[in-house]
Amino acid sequence: MQDINMIRNIAIIGHGHCGKSSLAEAMLYTAGKIKRQGKVDDGTSTMDFDEEEIRRNLSINSSFNNYIWKRHETFLIDTPGDDNFLNETYQAVQIADSALFIIGAVLGVKGQTIKFANFVADNKLPCLLFINKMDRERANFQKTLDEIKTLLPINPVVLQIPIGAEEGFKGLIDITTKTAWLFDNVTGTKKIDIPDDLVDQVAEYHEKLMETVAETDDDLIERFLENGELTEVEIRFGLRKGVASGSIAPVCLGSALLNKGISSLLDTINDILPSPAERPLLVGAHPVTGEIEKRKPFANEHFSAMVFKTMADPYAGRLTIFRVYSGTLSGDSFYNASKKVNERIGQLYFLEGKEQRAVDMVGPGMIVAVAKLKETTTGDTLCDAGHPIIYPPPQSFTPVISYAVHARQGEEEKLFSALTRILDEDLTLRLIRDQQTGEVLLSGMGQVHLEVVGARIKRKFGVELELTLPKIAYKETIKGKARVQGKHKKQSGGRGQFGDCTIEIMPLAHGSGFLFEDKIVGGVIPQQYRPAVEKGIIEAMEKGVLAGYPVVDLKVDLIDGSYHTVDSSEMAFKVAGSLAFKKGAQEAGLVLLEPYTKMTIRVAKEHVGDVMGDLNSRRGKVMGMDADAKHEIIIAQVPLAEVQRYATDLTAMTGGLGSFTVVFSHYEEMPAHIAEKIIAASTEEHR
Repeated sequence: MQDINMIRNIAIIGHGHCGKSSLAEAMLYTAGKIKRQGKVDDGTSTMDFDEEEIRRNLSINSSFNNYIWKRHETFLIDTPGDDNFLNETYQAVQIADSALFIIGAVLGVKGQTIKFANFVADNKLPCLLFINKMDRERANFQKTLDEIKTLLPINPVVLQIPIGAEEGFKGLIDITTKTAWLFDNVTGTKKIDIPDDLVDQVAEYHEKLMETVAETDDDLIERFLENGELTEVEIRFGLRKGVASGSIAPVCLGSALLNKGISSLLDTINDILPSPAERPLLVGAHPVTGEIEKRKPFANEHFSAMVFKTMADPYAGRLTIFRVYSGTLSGDSFYNASKKVNERIGQLYFLEGKEQRAVDMVGPGMIVAVAKLKETTTGDTLCDAGHPIIYPPPQSFTPVISYAVHARQGEEEKLFSALTRILDEDLTLRLIRDQQTGEVLLSGMGQVHLEVVGARIKRKFGVELELTLPKIAYKETIKGKARVQGKHKKQSGGRGQFGDCTIEIMPLAHGSGFLFEDKIVGGVIPQQYRPAVEKGIIEAMEKGVLAGYPVVDLKVDLIDGSYHTVDSSEMAFKVAGSLAFKKGAQEAGLVLLEPYTKMTIRVAKEHVGDVMGDLNSRRGKVMGMDADAKHEIIIAQVPLAEVQRYATDLTAMTGGLGSFTVVFSHYEEMPAHIAEKIIAASTEEHR
């Protein structure tokens, strides 16, 4: 077991294509964990090993590895940067001790960068910034640094500046020690004198570094004011304190692909990022009494851990991944406080890309996997049965897009079995059956997200999943009143059929449903036949009159009728009721109703105009505006038919900066010109 102070637990985060997986690869190679530095573009990366990740050239799942550098053991979580897989990053940020935040020197700060920076700020997560791709054409360190200062809720403090840029990127200067290092293909780095043109810049950054660090501690401020400078030891002390509190984020730089600046990055991680022992006390609750329970992140505490990810495998079964918060685990079982059960476990593993390494004992800060647990799922707290605790589970995003799911003939059971297993793996997925349309709907974070789920199911479980836009659950209702007769008469040969009823039909308020009232006085229709009239009306309502959609929100009064002593029957009056309803509904004036959603959209101030204009074009109604510290909040009601692909459209409009939630609101009458198209399409479909 490692000394807890020598453990690091880091989530690698950043926008898509900023080089997160390449950096993880370079770190593992530099630390000697892997023998060859693979490339994401070639499909040889240790961290992006999933077939779909290789095909799409992007990270889809969080992947895990670890390395030892100068006796420090570091656990890495390499997270996706695409909006479709944002939840993977969000959960990693909630369970890691710190973040290694990657920003590309060419693209700079993007929409996702701002989202991730907000995750870091909201969770008060210690953070180290790494400006990557310094060797690329148009790489600009100063421009990227300026964007970080102006656009992100992070206070950067420069620890390194580059020597050269683009193809001429050849070294870096350590601002803390004021030493220059030239990259060398043989020795890695070679110490040189600071280039003359950078001497003044180094002095300026060193002064700024001391000022920023001094502000993290009262004693450091006094020393800085008295002496006019801080020692290297004092600077490093202040950096650690400032990073741990989240008040500053040191900036390093390099090129992951060319493995330049990586060894100094590993040193900085050891020196500045906190160990589990330096993180705040962990607060949970006793599962029975509800009283507050606390755990210190030390090996001699009672064992506790959080399950934050489950991976489905067709052969190994479920692979449960958890982060240890306190104590050690080495036995053959643990207590699941969330489910109130003891779970027997087999071998404990460290995940190392697609490989697994067996371990006998694990402690705080470590990320661990175990296979084939029966009861444990994502979000569960694992602990010592004699000292139970439950931690709040990591939060997840709610789905923003839904598609109808179809299987090939005869493969329905196999598909839905596979989907059930995938739901354990991905908490942002939802699977429901729409009662009106009969379709099974799969909801997720975006179209690409759902396409990837389909590809994963095909590869892992050998079954095809087809996605189509869901049918809209339209409804019909009436506008006015009508009094009509429905007569069913068949008296040619054999026993006849006779049913005759007169009804009054009238509208009710939206959401009122259906009301039937028997107002017959006397015996014009015998009592035993009257329920059949109602049954016939209900069946006709379900099938629809105008376009085949259910008819809702109306009242029917049964007021008159007649019967035949021999030929009348329940079936005859059921048919008569159906005929009367169809005729009455048409006379009362049928209209189509469409479902409206309530949308809460969060965007930056500069995007409000575009989003409002777009909502108007979608027949949306803005119901109000609000704001929080970071966003303008638009609350609107919009027809469901107009926002089925809104997730993709909002990303395009806001450069990935916008987000939204959507819930069902109400039904509303559809404009006549749109209703005509729906009716025509329905008529054609049923022809």
